[in-house]
Amino acid sequence: MKTLVQEHVQTAQQFLEAAHREFAAGDALQGSEKMWGAASHAVISVAQRRGWPYGSHRDLLVAVGRLAEEYDDRTLRAEFDAAQMFHANFYHGFMEPYQRDNSRELVRDFVDRVLRLTG
Repeated sequence: MKTLVQEHVQTAQQFLEAAHREFAAGDALQGSEKMWGAASHAVISVAQRRGWPYGSHRDLLVAVGRLAEEYDDRTLRAEFDAAQMFHANFYHGFMEPYQRDNSRELVRDFVDRVLRLTG
């Protein structure tokens, strides 16, 4: 039986794959929201494992800040900021193609690194 942590890990990975498909199909809005979903589910998986709150956007920001401090890694915050930009882009469609391309790499790196923290 899968744990909640494992479910969020799997969901994060599935959203990364779905984002790739959406962007390839030309749907930048859905691709953007899937990138956000991947990042947020990755953070939720760590928060659940560590017993941290994860029910709000602010809780996710705090969790990322805690991880950045614990691992002395400022890039975690910057990469999560890129994920938040995708979340906003889903609603407002403001990101230029070069921004989406650059930020996709940042979010993929973020998700991969955070998921490794889940053990």
